[in-house]
Amino acid sequence: MSADASPAITPEAIEAERDYLLRYATLQLRNPAQAEDAVQETLLAALEGLERFSGRSTLRTWLTGILKHKIIDHLRRSGRERPLGSDDDERAETEIVDALFAGDGHWRGVPADWGSPAKSLENSRFWKAFELCLQRLPVRTARVFTMREVMEMSTDDICQELEISTTNCWVMLHRARLTLRECLEMTWFDGQPS
Repeated sequence: MSADASPAITPEAIEAERDYLLRYATLQLRNPAQAEDAVQETLLAALEGLERFSGRSTLRTWLTGILKHKIIDHLRRSGRERPLGSDDDERAETEIVDALFAGDGHWRGVPADWGSPAKSLENSRFWKAFELCLQRLPVRTARVFTMREVMEMSTDDICQELEISTTNCWVMLHRARLTLRECLEMTWFDGQPS
């Protein structure tokens, strides 16, 4: 193989990544049918664009990059078609965050010592706990968190896509982080292996 030739990737190798991609898409979209559509579009794009795979990353990383773009496209389409959430979601989210703080604004309980969070990121059981916590967030908050932290979209792009203000975006991100912290402390860091 010459220095600038890309490694040979077979359709079977691409298909072998389907389960991983489907889990990733389902976590982001929260809808199995939409996740399957995004994965199908990803696999088709990968098969059609094999010559663009240069081998500078793993096949999974390359496919995940394609999938992120497909998910963003889906979120853009669906963001224009229907509202993000209900007033019930907003009330539930506010109650969760308010429960973390006392009336004077201080934490009700000191955040737990997470030991080595970096070690947890290497543990597949951590990611299952994280997925469960993310699914418990209100839809609108989870979408903003996913767009910012997983898909690495800028705040301006998120605000434009979801037609929200910058302040609203930052409030939702703050609430998502607080809620995820609380959930992870209960489901993972409280006596779980790290």
